[in-house]
Amino acid sequence: MSVAKVETNPSDFQDYAALHRLLTLAFAGMADRIDPPSSLTRLTEDGLRVKAAEEDLFLIRENGQPLACLFGAAQPGCYYIGKLAVAAAQRNRGLARALVDAAADQARAFALPALKLQTRVELTENHATFTRLGFVQTAATSHPGYDRPTSLTFRRAL
Repeated sequence: MSVAKVETNPSDFQDYAALHRLLTLAFAGMADRIDPPSSLTRLTEDGLRVKAAEEDLFLIRENGQPLACLFGAAQPGCYYIGKLAVAAAQRNRGLARALVDAAADQARAFALPALKLQTRVELTENHATFTRLGFVQTAATSHPGYDRPTSLTFRRAL
């Protein structure tokens, strides 16, 4: 499979049930590994619809079905990306890189100098993936009520 086309804020996309399934399945492997639980556990289909109205939705589809997604939003000094998900059968085909590169293009359009993301401390495979995509760890933070780092912040200069 060649890298599919990344759509940014596709006007014809309405299948938030399929998007929710993609995210839920992609994030399922971390459920027993991270503490506190992912915010995805509280995100509904309607919540995704609202998120897509408030942020940029980057989507790769095949036959109308989402294969990979990422949300992004301009912030002061950076473009924040999150909820990156690739269907298990589609991994290692460059889809995550295509999504991140599309987000970088969006950041440049906003004249922002960097991409920023957060990932959980326990997800070392994510740290390796983001490093391969050009990100550098810049901080460790704690969720409210925790006395240890629970998340790592990564940035990629553009």
